[in-house]
Amino acid sequence: MNKYRSHNCNELRKDAVGKDVVLSGWVNKKRDHGNLLFIDLRDNYGITQCIIQKENSNFVELEKIQLETVIRIEGKVVNRSKDTINKEIQTGGIEVEIQNFKILGKCKELPLPVFSDQEYAEEIRLKYRFLDLRRKKIHENIILRSKVISFIRNEMSKLEFLEFQTPILTSSSPEGARDFLVPSRLNPGKFYALPQAPQQFKQLIMVSGFDKYFQIAPCFRDEDARADRSPGEFYQLDLEMSFVEQDDVFKVVEKLLVNTFKEFSNKKLLFNKFPKITFKEAMLKYGSDKPDLRNPLVINDITEIFSRDDVSFEIFKKLVKSGSNVRCIVTKKTKDKPRSFFDNIDKWAKEQGASGLAYFTIEKDKEVYAKGPVGKFFSEKSLNEIMKKTGSEVGDSIFLACGKKNELEKITSLARDKIANDLELIDKNTFAFCWIVDYPMFEKDEVTNKISFSHNPFSMPQGDIEKINFDKPLDILAYQYDIVCNGVELSSGAIRNHIPELMYKLFSIAGYSKGDIDEKFSGMINALSYGAPPHGGIAPGIDRIVMLLANEKNIREVTMFPMNQNAEDLMMNAPSEIKEEQLKELSLSLKIKK
Repeated sequence: MNKYRSHNCNELRKDAVGKDVVLSGWVNKKRDHGNLLFIDLRDNYGITQCIIQKENSNFVELEKIQLETVIRIEGKVVNRSKDTINKEIQTGGIEVEIQNFKILGKCKELPLPVFSDQEYAEEIRLKYRFLDLRRKKIHENIILRSKVISFIRNEMSKLEFLEFQTPILTSSSPEGARDFLVPSRLNPGKFYALPQAPQQFKQLIMVSGFDKYFQIAPCFRDEDARADRSPGEFYQLDLEMSFVEQDDVFKVVEKLLVNTFKEFSNKKLLFNKFPKITFKEAMLKYGSDKPDLRNPLVINDITEIFSRDDVSFEIFKKLVKSGSNVRCIVTKKTKDKPRSFFDNIDKWAKEQGASGLAYFTIEKDKEVYAKGPVGKFFSEKSLNEIMKKTGSEVGDSIFLACGKKNELEKITSLARDKIANDLELIDKNTFAFCWIVDYPMFEKDEVTNKISFSHNPFSMPQGDIEKINFDKPLDILAYQYDIVCNGVELSSGAIRNHIPELMYKLFSIAGYSKGDIDEKFSGMINALSYGAPPHGGIAPGIDRIVMLLANEKNIREVTMFPMNQNAEDLMMNAPSEIKEEQLKELSLSLKIKK
């Protein structure tokens, strides 16, 4: 028998009553009842309640022991009395009478409580992450993460994908986020970059003749932190396939995600077959290319209504004449909501930096009319037109916003979520996946008028290559796609451009010369010149998948050792200063900006 334990702390049941056992773990809780001391002993697997009588010679020492001390106990398993059975834990029918114990690891005074999941300051939690990870909720999240990754690996193998590892030290990329750079000692003055993603390597794997590749890939981007994005590093399920079209990728990913989410969550899947929404439609109906489809509210464009003579809302009419648009959100059967509900939405919109949200409610007496601050500006005829265009009915309310396209998309997207939450329209017990497709290949900077890639520069444009009108680059759509769940973007992907001549042409539109391409993407462009298959892929974020499954709002809660908002590891004191000798070895000197 192992000298530290005969059983783990979640293993003992009533069939073990009368047995002598050895357990080891952390002192999770103590309850002193005078003549009897209760100790909850915890390990990775669970908790066992242990008891010791006052007449035992170890009682006084155990009574004084610090929580989170690691101990080994020897004892006998006994039944709990009926009124003390704890149905909350699997060992709740028994307890262990302590006969002897030994301290295996002493514990200092704790900087945060481990036995509860109460909120604590981020700085303390990250500095003492090893303690934070002992807490039940986050401990279970990290175990969930491990199980999800193992499950995904197994599913990918079933789908005949092969797992390969790609380099961590690579070259810097001119596209995408800011690189983390690593100086080369053997090549003074030159730098490696940590990969933002294995994008070029996985395409090279396809060129090498392998048909289906995947890996759980670490990715490094020098970006600011967000709730759904860790600063510095993250992990993704990176996959690529040869001789495929867009729908072939979709079939694989849908099967994988449906199986994964059904395996690890009891929530409903709104769609087993994920709907495809074009980028253009998503921006119009939801104001975002990351729509939460649990939310039934839809945005409508009603700009043309404000060219009518029987609409006298002059502020909006003037803005429309100068090039603005009007979009609205219909809320069903809200005519009986108090005015404070509508005014609070308007006030909230102003707090977001918008000019507010106008509103009215559609009512009917002898004829249809609009009730509310701007209702008087709409005739019955114009209201009927609005009802026809938006699918609204008598008893519904309409929120209106006017502005330039980008401004409108931002405020209506936020308002859609705000209103739905206030009205409790979102089913929190549901996962709603969708594909966003048909992204534009290029976009124009409104300030500089410069044409640049809108999404992924290595994507294949849609349509017959011989017939694409390159003189109208903003009309070119790409085989690029995102997968979204509950308003969270899980991944971007694309069918790749595997034709060198086409790549030169597309990059030239974005201002790159042939020499730029040959220099920046030498490995890729060279490989594509030696017989490359049509191929495509995607890379769903592991961290975000687990975040959704664990029902967490912050990715930190499913990451074992995350950094803080300033990309600092408070536990390991990274980043840290380095010695002058190390700089000399790398042929570097520092010139720090004040």
